[in-house]
Amino acid sequence: MSGAPNQFLPPPPGEFLGHPNALWNLFGSEFWERFMYYGMRAMLAVHVAAAFFAHMGDQADAQASLTYGGFTSMVYMTGILGGFVADRILGYQRSIMLGGALMSVGMFMLMAPDLTTFLIGLAFVIVGNGLFKPNISTMVGKLYAPGDARRDSGFTIFYMGINAGAALAPIICAGLIGEKYGYRWGFLTAGVGMIFGLMVFHFWRAVLGHVGGTPKGKEGWGPVMKVLAAALVLVVPVYFLLDKSEILGTLLLAMMAALVGYFIYSGIKSGDKQQLHRYIAMLSLFLACSLFWALFEQAGSSLNFLARDHVNMPTMFGWTPAFTIFQSVNAIFIIMFAPVFAMMWPALDRSNINPSIPRKFAYGLIGVALGFYILVFAIGNLQEANGKISWTMLTLCYLIHTLAELCLSPIGLSMVTKLARPEETGLAMGGWFLAVAGGNYAAGVISYFATGGGGESELSGIEQYSSVFMQLFWIGLIIGAIYFFTAPLLNKLMHGVK
Repeated sequence: MSGAPNQFLPPPPGEFLGHPNALWNLFGSEFWERFMYYGMRAMLAVHVAAAFFAHMGDQADAQASLTYGGFTSMVYMTGILGGFVADRILGYQRSIMLGGALMSVGMFMLMAPDLTTFLIGLAFVIVGNGLFKPNISTMVGKLYAPGDARRDSGFTIFYMGINAGAALAPIICAGLIGEKYGYRWGFLTAGVGMIFGLMVFHFWRAVLGHVGGTPKGKEGWGPVMKVLAAALVLVVPVYFLLDKSEILGTLLLAMMAALVGYFIYSGIKSGDKQQLHRYIAMLSLFLACSLFWALFEQAGSSLNFLARDHVNMPTMFGWTPAFTIFQSVNAIFIIMFAPVFAMMWPALDRSNINPSIPRKFAYGLIGVALGFYILVFAIGNLQEANGKISWTMLTLCYLIHTLAELCLSPIGLSMVTKLARPEETGLAMGGWFLAVAGGNYAAGVISYFATGGGGESELSGIEQYSSVFMQLFWIGLIIGAIYFFTAPLLNKLMHGVK
């Protein structure tokens, strides 16, 4: 690769719909990778509860929630390492290919009937995702010059690729294959999707050109084999942490503290006061990110169990869909509304009324809180004769959560590429996903209590959900309001980044 480290080098010429052709390669690759992940995610908690913890009776769902939270947190937690590997050793393209291959192996291992092999498979998916997920997101940011107004729209289009895969996956992997033939065959289907993603990325690599290429001096197979060996070693501790929730929580806190320390040190060492301020703002928004995902990620755990046990499903033309179809609802809404948001932000910017990044984060937190209040209201006032709530209420919750997500998640990905130093964007993106990891870990703990974990609650099943969801409503509302009113201070720290 040529050029100074901080110099922007555009991707190969050629555009489609106003964006570089390279964006559409990343769109297609991410489509299939998310097909794999969300197909597996739709089945994970309910499969673990039924296949491995059924002997625990009414504690099966709660125990599966901790396993689910441990998995989803470490999926994002390893991104900090993947960003470092891409920045310093392999480059983004080779990191993505290696990560995808490891995830494919892991997905096929999830077909195993024993818990040990299943957890090893999850460990492979976790390690592989660390090499794949943060780096493909970082590559999107590298397609646009600093200040390019298309950047936010490009990330939103990329986000549509994520959600197109996420919309189809639960229907195909869980609803059609899993419900009819068994969830293990649903995992196989998801793994095949990852293979397709690798094929798309490899066969259309020419449009990427130098973007995400190999760092100078790191060419050849040697660095690849060293990273592969390190990844296989990392599988071992990840496997043991999957059912050690307390240790995992402590490790996450330690990594977050180290992350804060590193970026503060980096900002000071740079000698650029503005960069230090930007890192302080970025870390503050990482905190909001963690809280948002702690609430939002109830989707795959407590909301999935709620749908299974306490939601009346509709019957259309003699067909009643499986409860796992709710795992597609968020993604379907994303596809519907992401283009609206992609057009809305530039339009608001032209009118000088585009909300700042911190205000968008505040709207996201308040929105996810309001979604839970919909369920609290439905449980308290709209239970049907059988004690369940209508599918329309859960769908409305997902709609509000989706609108909240569009205010925060794609904006956050873009924010990282704007606030980080160019040579640290991979590491910073890994930091973003570490914040997501913290939220996912907290989501598992929240779901543990929502599903009656510990056996100490005197509330019935659906009332227990209502109690926990009401607490989530107040937490999201209050913290969202804090970010809303402190937005001017954070904007000042960002020094013109919008």
